[in-house]
Amino acid sequence: MSSAWLLPEHIADVLPSEARRIEELRRGLLDMARSYGFELVMPPLLEHLESLLSGTGHALDLQTFKLIDQLSGRTLGVRADTTPQVARIDAHLLNRAGVTRLCYCGPVLHTRPASPRATREPLQFGAEIYGHAGLEADLEIVELALDGLRAAGVEAPVLDLGDARIVRALLQDVERSRQDELAAALARKDAAALHALTDGLPAATARALRALAQLYGGAEVLETARTLLPDVPAIRAALDDLAWLSTHVQRTHEQVRLGFDLGDTGAHAYYSGSRFAIYGNGASDALARGGRYDEVGAVFGRNRPAVGFSLDLKALAERTAPAPARSAVRAPWGEAQALREAVRGLRRQGETVLCVLPGHEHEGQEFDCDRELVEVNGQWVLRAL
Repeated sequence: MSSAWLLPEHIADVLPSEARRIEELRRGLLDMARSYGFELVMPPLLEHLESLLSGTGHALDLQTFKLIDQLSGRTLGVRADTTPQVARIDAHLLNRAGVTRLCYCGPVLHTRPASPRATREPLQFGAEIYGHAGLEADLEIVELALDGLRAAGVEAPVLDLGDARIVRALLQDVERSRQDELAAALARKDAAALHALTDGLPAATARALRALAQLYGGAEVLETARTLLPDVPAIRAALDDLAWLSTHVQRTHEQVRLGFDLGDTGAHAYYSGSRFAIYGNGASDALARGGRYDEVGAVFGRNRPAVGFSLDLKALAERTAPAPARSAVRAPWGEAQALREAVRGLRRQGETVLCVLPGHEHEGQEFDCDRELVEVNGQWVLRAL
């Protein structure tokens, strides 16, 4: 019989020091998004399953917990990703004609962890732009992600760029049952599997798919791709857009190292254009992922251009150094009106004041108390510790 206090696998409590770090990151990212003009929305944690999974594909369905609503008898889902909900808000609740910038931050729940050490309850932050199909929106999202990670303490990040249109163009004449297998083999860079899966395809398509698995590295990859991949409009546009994005990112973020992976499909059924992943601080997994997904609102009746990114604040907190503890004031507990007024006055000024409760005068505290409130000649004053 298991203990009542044991939590499910890959679910954990967040203790004070880590919770403080996560909250600092949350506030910093929301403030950064606000400085870019993004508006905060708070979608519900669960909603009707058909709305939650509309247009998201099979992978998100497998990651979604389902339950029966005791009021209506309908099947509900606990969100595993917030983007479909934000697309619904843009399409039906806001219904604006022009550009809409939205951001969010809240928990999501996964049926399985993304990696052996990952949580099944990420705290997802994201930002999305609806209503602009131009590369200016793609660049703004990339820059917001980079600026947010830099403010969080990510040094020398690596920006990995790709474009879903390349794989889409090569797979468009391949039967659906084989597309997912080919996309998975491309993501793994599995040359043997690619040779087997492309057997029987048109020679030009087979050669291009096999070459795609080798098209990763620095800026030279874009020029190599122009010689190895078919010269069709979708691929040509994708390579041109990647060159434009990388040039502009380098101008404003010199500390960023750029890489390209043209065979990384990254949920190929989800993205419709440029996509990116940001790595840093020695992490093997991406700290943030994003890209363009113009079809995300189609099922809600508004097939608007859309681009955005998201990240897990819990994972980010693990991979960045915590900020120094904020200084605090230690004060005695007492009933004297002058003491209580002094404590309240300091708190109104933004100070953290820790009142020592009777009988606990010698206990250590997590807070960095560098001053104390003492009585001198009938006045309560601060004294350095």
